[in-house]
Order: sequence, then structure tokens, then C-alpha cells
Amino acid sequence: QVHLAESGGGSVQSGGSLRLSCAASGYTYSSYCMGWFRQAPGKEREGVAAIDSDGSTSYADSVKGRFTISKDNAENTLYLQMNSLQPDDTAMYYCGATYGRTWYPLSKNEYNLWGQGTQVTVSS
Repeated sequence: QVHLAESGGGSVQSGGSLRLSCAASGYTYSSYCMGWFRQAPGKEREGVAAIDSDGSTSYADSVKGRFTISKDNAENTLYLQMNSLQPDDTAMYYCGATYGRTWYPLSKNEYNLWGQGTQVTVSS
């Protein structure tokens, strides 16, 4: 059974850092495109960062230079290092997975596996 579990969320002040983790089980992790998404209250779920099965990465413009996505295939774990956090980064963060490669790695419609989410709150 496929399972994604996020952790590492919390509350930080503006300018702070957090590292999110997503532990995956039940499938061949290295064959999947993995992504981080976020959803603030009243807003659509948006793509933040993605890493393809070949290691290529994509980032939303709003997080470029501040967030870094990485994965450890041996540990079946996806990470999101978030630096210089701002109040606009406040949201529930989800990891998603889709088999193979996708032309639109930051589109939520490309993903069919999701974790339960972890909350990130940034105060000014």
C-alpha cells in the first residue's frame, strides 16, 4: 500500500528556516516524480518545488533562491529546505508523487498520490 507521510512543519518567525520531510513507502520511490505543494486557507493548492526521477528540479518563482528540494532514494525520503521564510509562506504543505516523468511537475493535476500535510506558520 502506497503511503506518504510529511513531517517537520511548525511555527517560525519571519526570516527563519524549516526542513520538511516526506517519508514514502509501498512503491519504487526512485521511479517517481515527487513534489511539494502548499495550500493556504481559501486558496488553491499550488506547486512549490518538484524533483523528477532523473533528479532535475523545478521551483515556483516565489520560492526560488529560498527553498531547496532534495531526495534520498536509499531512504525513500523527500526533503524541502526552506530558508528566509516569510508570512506569505504560511500554509499546509503536502508532498505528492506521480509515476514516471511529467511535463508539468508543479501542477497538482499531475499527481495522484498525496500525504496528509504538515502545517507551516510564519509570523512577522
